Amino acid sequence: MSGRTILRVARAVFKESVRDRVLYNLVGFAILLIGASFLIGQLTAGQDVKIIKDLGLAAMSVFGLFIAIFIGIGLVSKEVERRSVYSLLAKPVRRSELVIGKYAGLLLTVAVNLAVMAAVYYGVLGYMSWSESEAFKRGWEAPAADPRLLIAVYLVFVQLALVIAIALFFSTFSTPMLSAAFTFGLFIAGHFGADLKNFEVVVGDSPVRYLTTAIYYLLPDMAAFDVKTAVVHAQPVTAGYLAVTTIYGAVYAATLVAAAVLIFSRRDFK
Repeated sequence: MSGRTILRVARAVFKESVRDRVLYNLVGFAILLIGASFLIGQLTAGQDVKIIKDLGLAAMSVFGLFIAIFIGIGLVSKEVERRSVYSLLAKPVRRSELVIGKYAGLLLTVAVNLAVMAAVYYGVLGYMSWSESEAFKRGWEAPAADPRLLIAVYLVFVQLALVIAIALFFSTFSTPMLSAAFTFGLFIAGHFGADLKNFEVVVGDSPVRYLTTAIYYLLPDMAAFDVKTAVVHAQPVTAGYLAVTTIYGAVYAATLVAAAVLIFSRRDFK
């Protein structure tokens, strides 16, 4: 496997994604929403900074999710539908390099767009801090442009890296529509996985208990990446938690990418 080939594929995916008008629309709308949160926050005296922080982080998470899903589902399936996969595979490019390169390219795309949204986000918060009086700012739980907000942004990125891997996995053997449905369904289910774990209290020693427990461990724990409430209210997020959550997301995503490589390598395009 050649790292140079993977980088070439990743660069091509990044350039294609940047040219996509849907991507610009999503990022533009997210930036507008972050800016609009400033105006909304002004309507609630004393809570404006919290509202801006909450809405801004939510905007980055939601629109990052849309980018990850709607571009991720077409990473492989689009090549198959256009039959451009034949010309790609005719070149000295291994199927594994193609899949990993496409994953890396979209990961870079999401990282760049999150960075742009985060810059706008901190710009709004910085203006808020500059425009308010010192007496008013003393009532805040944390500074407006609190560096700890970057912890939430970072975990949003790790979560989206996992979402991209899920979308890529489904795109290797399913249609774009089904891939989007499966990916979004797993994302939602992953936020409510803890309810499956606690379901054993309801069913007792029933065999259903073992089924729900197994599903709980198989589903991606999307809720683990959500620390937005904690950082907005200046609650600590430990380095240990960040490390464990990052490793969990990386291992889960790597497993899905490996499975995508295996499935795509065995597909017959004749």
